[in-house]
Amino acid sequence: MNVLVIPEDSRKDKYILKPLFKSLFRAIGRPTARVRVCEDPVLGGVGEALKSSRTSEVVTRHGGMTSMFILCVDRDGEEHRRDRLQALEKEFGDGCVLLAENAWEELETWVLAGLELPDDWRWRDVRAEVHVKERYFDRVAQDRGVHRAPGGGRKPLGEEAAGRIDAIRRKCPEDFDNLARRLQAVVGRN
Repeated sequence: MNVLVIPEDSRKDKYILKPLFKSLFRAIGRPTARVRVCEDPVLGGVGEALKSSRTSEVVTRHGGMTSMFILCVDRDGEEHRRDRLQALEKEFGDGCVLLAENAWEELETWVLAGLELPDDWRWRDVRAEVHVKERYFDRVAQDRGVHRAPGGGRKPLGEEAAGRIDAIRRKCPEDFDNLARRLQAVVGRN
């Protein structure tokens, strides 16, 4: 199974998405899934990622060598972002397996869900924060001394979080676990 994860901007998101999805596919019984992150084209933001024409461009370019596409974007406080993602999935219909999900509120939240956080942080506060990158993620990267690592610390922290995929699923039920359950259903059919 060849999986292409489509981020809104691969330059930093790839360091989160690749380890998390490799781990998730192992957890759902597909340890040999080949997970790649789309870096051609670089979409450059959520606005571009939500355009049907840009998603179609990715699917056309990579369709011959990809059995499943997963679009992941930030929610960014947009309550109806999920509606747009569902509409985008329907546009591709049965011709292609495309699953789309928004992280609540940013992809960095998924990483934080898989890490040991400072004792004085409450998870519900982290989960509710729209600007989780600036308020929490960057602080963890700085405190751990990995802020200069690739992706501003996303590479080492993403790899660490991937080792606790069950915690991410438990702490992020509306988004990450929802996507995991949908992936299980698709993988179970194939």
